[in-house]
Amino acid sequence: MSNQNANAADGRLSAASVLLAAVLWGCIGLFVRHLNAAGLYALEVVQLRITVGLAFVGLYMLLLRRRSFRVRPRDLWCFAGTGLCSLLFFSYCYFTGMTVASLSVMGVLLYTAPVFVMLMSALFFRERLTGRKLLALGLTFAGCCFVSGLGTGGGLSLRGLLLGLGAGFGYALYSIFGRFALQRGYDSWTILFYTFLFCAAGCAFLCDWPAVGAAFAADASLPVWVLLMGFLTAFLAYLLYTHGLAGMETGRAAILASVEPVVATVVGVTAFHEAMTAGSALGVLLVLAGIAVLTLKPRNP
Repeated sequence: MSNQNANAADGRLSAASVLLAAVLWGCIGLFVRHLNAAGLYALEVVQLRITVGLAFVGLYMLLLRRRSFRVRPRDLWCFAGTGLCSLLFFSYCYFTGMTVASLSVMGVLLYTAPVFVMLMSALFFRERLTGRKLLALGLTFAGCCFVSGLGTGGGLSLRGLLLGLGAGFGYALYSIFGRFALQRGYDSWTILFYTFLFCAAGCAFLCDWPAVGAAFAADASLPVWVLLMGFLTAFLAYLLYTHGLAGMETGRAAILASVEPVVATVVGVTAFHEAMTAGSALGVLLVLAGIAVLTLKPRNP
């Protein structure tokens, strides 16, 4: 009985870790808006965010967890997957897609990620597609559609569609490659460090460095914003998500993380005075209902 209680407590802690990570990701708009106003966009924001996150992770490991730097060369493909195939590819598709399609449509296409995660988890990890998962998936995806305001933007080009689906697929790959790394015995710190290292190294070739230098020279407060963005939305958020992923199925973690657009909507309403439509309110309720279906188990009679 005590083991059951301990397992239940661990499960709740894992779920709380994933939900808190999603909350932090949902708050990234606060920082992105400020950096956009300073003349930094897309890959420049990604480069600064991930580089700061990498510095925090590396400093902590250097001081307290030096053993976590150790990796086997044959396993580097796992971290190339989380860093390049997932984090960098997702960011490139998502931010490029914003230039050819409306933000609402791109937001919906991004949250096709749980679909990809569930299908790939069933293929690679033999996770069952239960009725509870499918119901929760339908509720959360419908909620994301309403939250993002699908139908309010213009037509979607083939390029926009492919970029949006690419963003969702890349977003989903973090859970898949992260699971492979966990199965090989690596802890969350190792996964975080090498994910950020691969992403930062790859993004360095695409970043507009002159624009970064000009922005820092023009705005003395920019370093503070960048440090906070990197610590909260990269270092802490990914640490919490990876920790939660170790204690639950990959598909379940992906659905729980779908609370991110709900948080982003609340941030938009409270911080930037964006209008909360009836559709957005319904979307928030649907996402919360999907999370409740997934996490609240019926009592045995």
